[in-house]
Amino acid sequence: MKCALISNPQKYEVQQVLQQTLAWAQDKEIDCYIDQQTAESLTIVKSSNLHFCQGDASAIEASDLLIVIGGDGTMLYAARLARGLEKPILGINSGHLGFMNDVSIEEMYSALDALIEKDYTLDYRYFLESIDQEGNFYYALNEYLFTRRDSSSMINIDAEYDGALINTYWSDGLIVASPTGSTAYNLSAGGPIVMPGSGVLVVTPVNPHTLTTRPLVLPSDKELRISIPKSNPPVIFSCDGVLKPISEYPFSIHIKKSTSRIPLVHLTNHSYFDTLRKKLMWGQDSRRT
Repeated sequence: MKCALISNPQKYEVQQVLQQTLAWAQDKEIDCYIDQQTAESLTIVKSSNLHFCQGDASAIEASDLLIVIGGDGTMLYAARLARGLEKPILGINSGHLGFMNDVSIEEMYSALDALIEKDYTLDYRYFLESIDQEGNFYYALNEYLFTRRDSSSMINIDAEYDGALINTYWSDGLIVASPTGSTAYNLSAGGPIVMPGSGVLVVTPVNPHTLTTRPLVLPSDKELRISIPKSNPPVIFSCDGVLKPISEYPFSIHIKKSTSRIPLVHLTNHSYFDTLRKKLMWGQDSRRT
């Protein structure tokens, strides 16, 4: 078994978990691949089973599976690098919320041992895929975001589904989220939680002018078209938090479910609802503690 170790060395809470993972790998005689700069920044010493690579992409290419240590931001970064390879990804949460990195530090060793024993299933998460009017492709595991920039004015965004107009949104922005991304910015903006694998996408306005403009859940087998007219103030377009410059207006983009996916390692004793209860503290009452 060959593992790529992906983390953000700038995050202090990552360091101890990464060192513990390396010690586990050495004890189990598992080959690990890690970005050389990450290793040097954490003063990790090269060993017979630890291989330094020129970048995280090279480490992923050399491995059979990925161990991602951190929060969902690090997982999104790893997913972008691993898109199309379909290598299993285990997420160990050393950050805060972490819906995709759902293995806690306390569960870390049992989860790592499950990799060796192959005592897990794979939870496939699909990307959203889009193409703009200039033929540029974009991929997002969580969401696309269209929001205002350098202006206090609301922006107008047209949304069409399967050729039919949904609405002209007058708001601070618009989120188009996958089921995986439903617990990210979409949830903060008042959108619904959608179970992964549901085959839908969610359209959620950010602070809409009309209060009756509510989030909308659509089947992902047909195209959603987002259009931004030339008269708008400048608009920020981002994919999973990565900014993509809009070169000209009017701007339009077609969005649908991609065939690209990543397989997340799902432990046999975990369920999606366990994660929701734990992360969102459902059923907990401070009056009873």
